Amino acid sequence: MMDIGFIGLGNMGGPMAKNLVQAGHKVKGFDLGAGALEIATANGIETVSAAAEVAKGSQAVVTMLPAGEHVRSVYLGAEGLIAQADPDTLFIDSSTIDVTSCREVHEAAASAGHAMLDAPVSGGVAGADGGTLTFMVGGPDAAFARGKPLFEIMGRNIVHAGAAGNGQVAKVCNNMILGITMLGISEAFTLGETLGLAPEKLQEISSTSSGSCWAMLNHNPIPGLVENSAANRDYKPGFAASMMQKDLRLSQAAAHQAGVPTPLGAEASALYTMFVKSGRGGLDYSAIIKMLQEA
Repeated sequence: MMDIGFIGLGNMGGPMAKNLVQAGHKVKGFDLGAGALEIATANGIETVSAAAEVAKGSQAVVTMLPAGEHVRSVYLGAEGLIAQADPDTLFIDSSTIDVTSCREVHEAAASAGHAMLDAPVSGGVAGADGGTLTFMVGGPDAAFARGKPLFEIMGRNIVHAGAAGNGQVAKVCNNMILGITMLGISEAFTLGETLGLAPEKLQEISSTSSGSCWAMLNHNPIPGLVENSAANRDYKPGFAASMMQKDLRLSQAAAHQAGVPTPLGAEASALYTMFVKSGRGGLDYSAIIKMLQEA
């Protein structure tokens, strides 16, 4: 069993840390939110008053933070995790952030003699709670071998995507596909229903034809067609539209940096930005169909 530090004990990080405790690991955690700390304590996590304290005495440290600026702030500098950690600590950053920040922190960790993995996740809050997340992992082979037993507690599908930063690349590319696909599904079902085709008939046809795709089979935005769809719960999110907007913006930042044109990704980013600015960022990403129906 390991001594593990965990920073970011919110909707995703809290359940992930809890699962590590339930597997027998000793977990020390920090979060800026008092409520998150209370829940963490109830789940057997030792809570501390500062992020730097998490690194001291920990063999591995996992972070789940909102954005690249937060990751840089927590890891870098004299009071950051890298400077405060014991020698050869394994760092696992499961935040979804920009590739540039990710690789900057990787380089700093390696220069200080630490192993690091970027390991963003897919699967939402339900996956975090149930230990069924997908981890997309970037970093050296030896570090991945060290981290894999922890990933297997917190997730079900663990893929080593390659070198440092490739986990983030995989995450933004995957979610760009998802965002574009959901818009296509929403347009098609809105068009079909407007022209008199019952949604259940389009679902029956497309689910076994060339239009079939994962988002339609699992997250169809029309209520009543897919058992576990957020549409059946008034679009209470499994994956919020605001999070999709964030990931699409990250995809466009990466595309710009790489000099790769992604016109559909750019359009999806613009449409989700409009949806979020309309005050509906807290709804599931599939609720984007509402904006199309209104138009």
